[in-house]
Amino acid sequence: MSEDDATTPEDSKLTRTKRAWARDGKFLTGRISRPETERLPPGQHLVKNWPVLDLGVQPQIPLSAWRLDVTGAVENRLSLNWDQFNALPTSTFVSDMHCVTTWSRYDNRWQGVSTHDLLDLAMPTENATHVLLTSFDGYTTNLPLADFAADDAILATHWEGEPISTEHGGPMRLIVPHLYLWKSAKWLREIQFIPADKAGYWERNGYHMRGDPWREERYSDD
Repeated sequence: MSEDDATTPEDSKLTRTKRAWARDGKFLTGRISRPETERLPPGQHLVKNWPVLDLGVQPQIPLSAWRLDVTGAVENRLSLNWDQFNALPTSTFVSDMHCVTTWSRYDNRWQGVSTHDLLDLAMPTENATHVLLTSFDGYTTNLPLADFAADDAILATHWEGEPISTEHGGPMRLIVPHLYLWKSAKWLREIQFIPADKAGYWERNGYHMRGDPWREERYSDD
């Protein structure tokens, strides 16, 4: 599951808790900080470890069965097995990550395939404005295409020089550092390019459609 994901029934304890957070505005400070002047978004605190947050479902995906499908509004649909994915150009980025549950961790070193390189292969059509991400556990989340195409967004296979562990989304997960971590789907299976925004799991359960930490976009305005 993603750092803030779920595939268990919608009445699960974590889902009920997070719905209550959204309803009550838990963790909101009302401040807005800007990434060019402040590194730590409002309401966040620093950690040195990498907390694991899930609902107890961590799919075990044999590399022989792993596949990434790129579908929807693209010129070239893709269906890549593990070897084909790893034959793509490799990038390394260092970035911070911010979880909606208020922890942040600085200077994470990621290795994998830049979303720019994937976009060059898939070639989204002119009417593609968003992506809908689906994980091997069924989790979904949405992103504007511009956020998916951020300069430091990466389909990561390694963290700090080691393969990403299953509990953190291995063998491959998305990292979009400038948004809350629930947008960076673990165990990514499909990237669908779509012509209009579509809510994913947590977005249907009270969370914001975009999730900018510096604007404290934790919860829906609805």
